[in-house]
Amino acid sequence: MQKALVAVMIWIAGAIGAFAEGERSGDFDYYVLALSWSPNWCAIEGDARGSEQCDPSRDLGWVVHGLWPQYEDGWPSYCRHNLRTPSRSMTRAQADIFGDGGAAWYQWKKHGTCAGLEPADYYDTVRRAFEAVERPEVLRKLESPVRLPAKVIEEAFLQANPDWQANMLTITCKRDRIQEARLCLTKDLEPRECGWDVRRDCTQTRALLEPVR
Repeated sequence: MQKALVAVMIWIAGAIGAFAEGERSGDFDYYVLALSWSPNWCAIEGDARGSEQCDPSRDLGWVVHGLWPQYEDGWPSYCRHNLRTPSRSMTRAQADIFGDGGAAWYQWKKHGTCAGLEPADYYDTVRRAFEAVERPEVLRKLESPVRLPAKVIEEAFLQANPDWQANMLTITCKRDRIQEARLCLTKDLEPRECGWDVRRDCTQTRALLEPVR
């Protein structure tokens, strides 16, 4: 009984470690660039929030959810730092790739503080990572919602980015919809193999994909 209790406590400690907060800024192994399919996010929660990201005039497809510093096992968040805080105008200027300035601010607070970069440098790094990705143009041509295997989205990204390998990318789902494409990158923004805890591909065969508004 005592051995079983010790084993459970060790497991819990390991799980908590993966989600720990307040780590030292700049101490990480690689990045995860998370791209959200904006029409699906809007249908799930953005419309209810009245988010400016969901205004049809924005014409948004894939947007940055975040550029997340990652450990080989687990990830840091809300890191200890002595960095300047980004100004409102600085975060607002990121709305074209994040969807809105509020999202850019939140991602800086939770994840950007762990990158060890000043805010302007962090946002510049996010933009360079985002712009280096060829987003599958065929997805922007949809005229109505479709259901398809999540694997099709992964294959579309791999075809558009022939230097990538399948173990560098994962597709996630939420509420029966395609949620995100997550690409693993070195600190120099070169595609690399994802850690085991990032490789959680959605296995749905009829995931919903809303068209660009």
